[in-house]
Amino acid sequence: MNLIRRLAAQEDLNFLLTNRVPRQALTHFMGWYSQIRSPLLARASIALWRQFTDLDLSEAEPRRYQSLHECFTRALKPGMRPVTPDAALLASPSDGIVGACGPVRGTEVFQAKGFPYTLQELCGPTQDVSAFADGQFITLRLTSAMYHRFHAPHDATLEHVTYLSGDTWNVNPIALKRVEKLFCRNERAVLRLRLGASAGPAAGLPVALVPVAAILVASLRLHQPDLRLHLRYQGPNEVPCDVPMTKGQELGWFEHGSTIIVLLPPGCALAPGVGPGVTVRQGQALARLPAARD
Repeated sequence: MNLIRRLAAQEDLNFLLTNRVPRQALTHFMGWYSQIRSPLLARASIALWRQFTDLDLSEAEPRRYQSLHECFTRALKPGMRPVTPDAALLASPSDGIVGACGPVRGTEVFQAKGFPYTLQELCGPTQDVSAFADGQFITLRLTSAMYHRFHAPHDATLEHVTYLSGDTWNVNPIALKRVEKLFCRNERAVLRLRLGASAGPAAGLPVALVPVAAILVASLRLHQPDLRLHLRYQGPNEVPCDVPMTKGQELGWFEHGSTIIVLLPPGCALAPGVGPGVTVRQGQALARLPAARD
């Protein structure tokens, strides 16, 4: 019982320190601080960062970081994230720890046991989510020390980007067990893609990636279309586009670490070994596409 009480007290403290604080003010501060160009300050900040995380820069392209932001958004050495070549498999768009995942029940999914939300609440009122009803969903949580760039999961066309402003709750497991519909409250974007001809029988099917911001993050950089989405973004919330992507092509990056929710239509299935608590790397098999169309 003492151990249980101690763990509960630690969870309470974690939740208080990462959520019962001025979240947006801290996020704005981190955005400003991380952009300060000073190699000395960057080295000191990275050294402090390493005291609290398992930050490993051995995979990164060797360089002298001019700012903490450059380290957060670092590129990797060529070949560090091989992409599964199997056209029947959807590749993970990012590194991450798999959270809640599995079948979409109608249009309802879960962020944690007993904490449901709907696809419409996640994607916003402008989105038609019927294509993902009774499909599959996969939640990928990026820790602060992980590789923060995300990539196209298959040959596809990026057809639409929706930006939804919101809060910056922490997205760690402790908060997910305490804050209802957390992903639907936080700042996020919805990236709608359509699979290309190389997907075989699955060609033409939709896939959605929903990057969700969190405390100290709240900034998402997309390469095409050229957008930087953040709490002070003043541009259009709906961005139609027609951008062809190849499997593994870089889409953009988070400026710290957060979550990507992958939405798949019916007929898809999780790849073997993918389940809650499993750490995946960008490019590895995440889901199997339908072998035939109804």
